[in-house]
Amino acid sequence: MSDYPVLTVTTFLPLAGALLLFFASARFARWIALAVSLATIAVSAPLYTDFDKGSSALQFVESVDWIPDWNLVYGMGVDGISIPFIALATLLTVLCVGVSWVAVKTRVREFYAALLVAETAMIGLFAATNLFVFFVFWELIVIPIFLLIGVWGGPRRVYSAMKFLLFTLAGSVLMLVGLITLYTTCDTLDFRELAKAAIDPDHQVWLFAAFLAAFAVKVPMFPVHTWLPDAHTEAPTAGSVILAGVLLKMGAYGFLRISLPILPEGAAFFVEPMLVLSVVAIVYGAYMTLAQTDIKRLIAYSSVGHMGFVTLGIFTLKQGGVEGAILQMINHGIVSAALFLCVGMIYERTHTREIKDYGGVARTAPVYCVFLTLFCLAAAGFPGLNSFVGEFLVVQGAFATENWLGAMAIWGVALGTVYMVWLYYRVVMGKLNPGLEGMKLELGVREVVTLAPLAVLAVCLGVYPELVLSYLHEPVKALLGVAP
Repeated sequence: MSDYPVLTVTTFLPLAGALLLFFASARFARWIALAVSLATIAVSAPLYTDFDKGSSALQFVESVDWIPDWNLVYGMGVDGISIPFIALATLLTVLCVGVSWVAVKTRVREFYAALLVAETAMIGLFAATNLFVFFVFWELIVIPIFLLIGVWGGPRRVYSAMKFLLFTLAGSVLMLVGLITLYTTCDTLDFRELAKAAIDPDHQVWLFAAFLAAFAVKVPMFPVHTWLPDAHTEAPTAGSVILAGVLLKMGAYGFLRISLPILPEGAAFFVEPMLVLSVVAIVYGAYMTLAQTDIKRLIAYSSVGHMGFVTLGIFTLKQGGVEGAILQMINHGIVSAALFLCVGMIYERTHTREIKDYGGVARTAPVYCVFLTLFCLAAAGFPGLNSFVGEFLVVQGAFATENWLGAMAIWGVALGTVYMVWLYYRVVMGKLNPGLEGMKLELGVREVVTLAPLAVLAVCLGVYPELVLSYLHEPVKALLGVAP
């Protein structure tokens, strides 16, 4: 139990900042958003400095009776699985503020307010220890993302925002049914108490299916992934960063926090279909990526394949596979966010995302191309960069489960290298496209500062993945019931 409510302060400080923005002028909105997002990182520092990596128990626990008549508790706490996602969410919010500094010119206060509300929802979801609190933040994230796409998005923003909303709410309805069923069965929604409850195996199967509907949409898993390319294509750069960097991880996190520990019999029943759908997503996502001509859609479809690795690792139910899946979630959050930042930065100058309109960018923007090279190599799983170890652990877990799963995963890695090299060659190499002549494509200082933290993380996690893995060993053992 924590004396200082670090999780509550970290969670709701961005929400307070969002409210403050409506009393400020548009001129100062950017600075307020930057100050609040940096302050959120600062107040969250005890989560990392005082965390005990040798324990699988929840830490920094906060518990307050919320609705006593319904036995509902406001519960917050983190373990080694939660911590990296909170760090990722707080970092990416700061970078979103930076990349939007010049790009967003209309409704500036409202834009940054939506961004800060999204940060509150992200942190709150990863810190929740009660299913009701989890569901509140799960639903809250929909509002700012819907607005970011629908108000500040591209020409088809309304269609994409509505598609995102309908897919998300369709899954959430079934999740709500599962929540109510668990409450009426167990008279509690606390994660730890639910994990100890004796739930009928047949009920677990149906409950797993109900939660799967919500989690699969958020991941997104094949075949409920079709909202993702449209949302990414039309979203502003900050919206794409939040979508790819954090929101896609919420579904996979739900599997780890709810489906596996609370519904183990349901997970065992669905494990084979989940593994099959995962490898289908890996290969299908890779082939669809190869067919794209829009850079943003290409990166969006690559996320389908990369998140297929995540669900594959989780449902191997092996220590290495699950750890690799969680590490890969963090890695994908870093690399995909960085790639969307790179696309957004050059789009501000050229106003096109068609790959055919580029070529020879290295001749006029060498610094930009250094960053793009690093992030493309990381996305392709190049040894020494962050994605390599995560993919290796997932593939190892897949082979330990079924040889054909490992073979399909290897095929997905190979295809991933092909489409990233193809993208890089078309954009960076060769002669300068005549349409780009006279354009100033090189990055400014603000943009270099925005990309630098992700570049540092891509290298550091590639060289020393224990920066994240050290948090995961004990809670993953506890999740899988591995004896110490």
